[in-house]
Amino acid sequence: MTESLKIAFYTDTFLPAVDGVVVSVMNFRKELERRGHEVYLFASGNEKTRQMTKGDSRITVIRGVTFKKYPQYSLALFPLISALKVRNVRMDLHHAHTPFMMGIYGLGISKFDRRPIVGSFHTLFTNNSVIKEYTVDSKLVRKTILKYSWKYAKLFYDNCAGTAAPSEVIKRMLVRKDIRNVDVVPNGIDTKRFNPKVDGSKVRAKLLKSDREKLVMYVGRLSNEKRVETLIKSAKALKDDRVRFAIVGTGPAYSRYQHMIARLNLGGKVRLVGFVDNNELPNYYAACDAFCIPSTFETQGIVSLEAMACGKPVIGADYLALSELIKNGKNGEKFRPGDAEACARKIRKVLYNIDSYKGMLDTAKRYSIEQTTDDLLNMYRRILNK
Repeated sequence: MTESLKIAFYTDTFLPAVDGVVVSVMNFRKELERRGHEVYLFASGNEKTRQMTKGDSRITVIRGVTFKKYPQYSLALFPLISALKVRNVRMDLHHAHTPFMMGIYGLGISKFDRRPIVGSFHTLFTNNSVIKEYTVDSKLVRKTILKYSWKYAKLFYDNCAGTAAPSEVIKRMLVRKDIRNVDVVPNGIDTKRFNPKVDGSKVRAKLLKSDREKLVMYVGRLSNEKRVETLIKSAKALKDDRVRFAIVGTGPAYSRYQHMIARLNLGGKVRLVGFVDNNELPNYYAACDAFCIPSTFETQGIVSLEAMACGKPVIGADYLALSELIKNGKNGEKFRPGDAEACARKIRKVLYNIDSYKGMLDTAKRYSIEQTTDDLLNMYRRILNK
């Protein structure tokens, strides 16, 4: 595609939160603009979001209501106030990265403009644990939301010209739910920023007491669906004083995991690092010997790819996208979801056979932002040429 496109991105998730959706939006926008396209971003946010994006005339922040359990997230209430800004630019295509208030707004604008819209299915918002974690306390209301969540997903995505799924397993899931026009468009990672030459020595010195110790790391949101308790229990099961664990991130389950670590008497073995600035993340990946992701929620697993790009083997739950991504004996090891003993065995296997894992960089290269932006533009081209 040689002509320059004007594209509108819509997202209910944005800075200061840094999750898979935010990383995807930012990486795609940066690469598309590097290629000469114009990307206008409409995001739900708060005053901090406004401050962080100040000076970028192509970003419009819609003030939202903050989630009590996760204050980095907000839900836009009146996204239509930015309608004039969208109308000032004749968009060639719209892209809803989330199917909630901002996505609904994007869908409406695209119909009004008579221009196509793409919808991305980044997150399993239909998952019961997510509904329980992020919605209301009423069991009846949560049950109703769960009952109609897939019906809503089908209604939203069937009103899009195409749906982008981040992995083959998610595409198959959407097709089984009778959602039409699904393409696999993985989210890309910045392989220039995440690479084996990143220096992790300062972080390693901060997290370990001696050179003989080995470090296993998790990076991501601390919430029930991420199953971090499996990793904590595996630290208990792994009877090896040389292995330390670092859990990087924050979220609604932080206090729960803090209490679990204390109850299991793992204070000297497992460290809750908390929030780490996005600029420091490459150094944290570089500091570890192996990366562990026990989540049963991954539609792709961007953090796993970032770890692999830094040359780190990944131990992950054999579930959803991680089943596709991790190849036993090549770029990491898989274990039965929720099985802490199995997780501990695989951690030990990787740590003491580290040189036999050589496939991490090849895997990461297949998901470079350059490659995945080609996939995205191919999808755009197909839709625009209809």
